Amino acid sequence: MCRWLAYRGTPVLLDTILYRPAHSLIDQSLHSKLGVETTNGDGFGVGWYSAHDETPALLRDVGPAWNNRNLRELADHVRSSLFFAHIRASTGTAVQQSNCHPFRHGRWMFMHNGAIDGFRLMRRDLVMLVDPELYADIEGTTDSEVMFFLALTFGLDRDPPAAVAAMAGVVERVGRDHGVEFPLQMTLALTEGEHIWAFRYSSAGASRSLFYSSQVEALRRLHPDLAFLREVSDETRLIVSEPLGDLPGAWNEVPENSYGVVRPGSDELHRFVPFAPTAA
Repeated sequence: MCRWLAYRGTPVLLDTILYRPAHSLIDQSLHSKLGVETTNGDGFGVGWYSAHDETPALLRDVGPAWNNRNLRELADHVRSSLFFAHIRASTGTAVQQSNCHPFRHGRWMFMHNGAIDGFRLMRRDLVMLVDPELYADIEGTTDSEVMFFLALTFGLDRDPPAAVAAMAGVVERVGRDHGVEFPLQMTLALTEGEHIWAFRYSSAGASRSLFYSSQVEALRRLHPDLAFLREVSDETRLIVSEPLGDLPGAWNEVPENSYGVVRPGSDELHRFVPFAPTAA
């Protein structure tokens, strides 16, 4: 499947979070410890927001992240307070640029690790539930992008957790209509440029790994000599598929069937329960 990270906090160079950690996302592209596959080389993508643009910038490519010279060059020059980064291991759909994460629509970005089991059987039914005004903007062939557009259809702009819950509920209902016992496996992140919502859920109750970083203030007390912790704000937070290193006290597992919100002020953690809207 895939590995990803989401960062929100003090503006930093992309290099700081993508290359410098001991078990960085670049290292995970070759040596993942917690993923289904050790190697995640079926494309990559990064997305970020600049100070004056409402829509995010994207760089996506079909090659592996570990040897992409454009990504290495970009990482030394792009600074942002909000980054998404994703390395892909295909679950069966084509290795092509339009299938690389993050996906973008307007101000929104979305990325996913996991799969819809039986997607080939239920793809038509799911796509037919996408708002016709959004359908033409679907560029690729992945289950992940269909999940994103279903969430947009179900009101992502109004209430992101409810929209994702509706998407997940519909996927499960359609999947079971097709005889799939456990249709959905997902850890996903989405943002509109200010908040980050991250979800960990699976129909079988055995979701892929997901972690969030501890509060910076607490980490400063544990590790007063670390320069990075002195340079970032108390609100800086990372959400990752697997820890970027082994710093004691730095990483916390996201509970099964839950979602978190990273935002200005206090972050939140809630239980996640899918539901299928009757209108669908």
